[in-house]
Amino acid sequence: MSAPARALELAGASVLVFEDAASACRHAADRIAGVIRDAVGLRGKAVLGLATGGTPIPIYDRLVALYQAGELSFADVSTYNLDEYYPIHPSDPNSYRAYMHRHLFGRVDIAPNRAHVLDGTVPDSFADAHAAEFDRWIAADGGLDLQLLGIGRNGHIGFNEPTNLPLETALNLPTRLVDLHPVTVADAAKDFGGESRVVPRALTVGVAPILAARSILILALGAGKAEAVTRALTGPMTPSLPASLLQSAPGRVTWMLDAAAARGLG
Repeated sequence: MSAPARALELAGASVLVFEDAASACRHAADRIAGVIRDAVGLRGKAVLGLATGGTPIPIYDRLVALYQAGELSFADVSTYNLDEYYPIHPSDPNSYRAYMHRHLFGRVDIAPNRAHVLDGTVPDSFADAHAAEFDRWIAADGGLDLQLLGIGRNGHIGFNEPTNLPLETALNLPTRLVDLHPVTVADAAKDFGGESRVVPRALTVGVAPILAARSILILALGAGKAEAVTRALTGPMTPSLPASLLQSAPGRVTWMLDAAAARGLG
């Protein structure tokens, strides 16, 4: 396993800084593989919360390589994805169901009924009920052994966007239907072929289920994430920067950063 260039303790979290993004992603994948092996050995199954976007792709590639080498199995793994655009069909190439099939589900031995992604086709009137059911599924599966996160330029985790809600309310947000923040829409524009074509809403796993995970692994790569990372780790907890809410889970959060994302940490 690639070693970090330096290790810090900030805001109750372990912060590992790597020389480059490739090293951070390899370390993250090996950490996830270790969680799978340990949980399966202890309880006969592992339950993972998974993320999408550009950051996790090398992580999934590494996990697939471990599977293909016979060093890892997903046969006893259940997964719950953080989010899905709404409305969107699972066959749409921009859906996160399609993303997960391309990068992980279609390349390993995970059972289809154990690979859970929020359903972007449920009727609008049933979206709240579907989101609440997703939280119940996670709880019924014994909770998440590990939640994998990225961080948006605006500090979002999942699609829990910046808000002016009271702190206690923000910490207890459930899985729900949300409007995407303008920064999030701008960042998604390249995938959809322009901002006007981005699906403007999404279903997202809430802050409360994320914080309930037994361990949380958050990756941030590149200079564009440096400001959000610095504020999340050195500033106060505030719903205006959702990643800062991870400070409420001391001892269970590990940040993995490349040098560019960590440049504001001294």
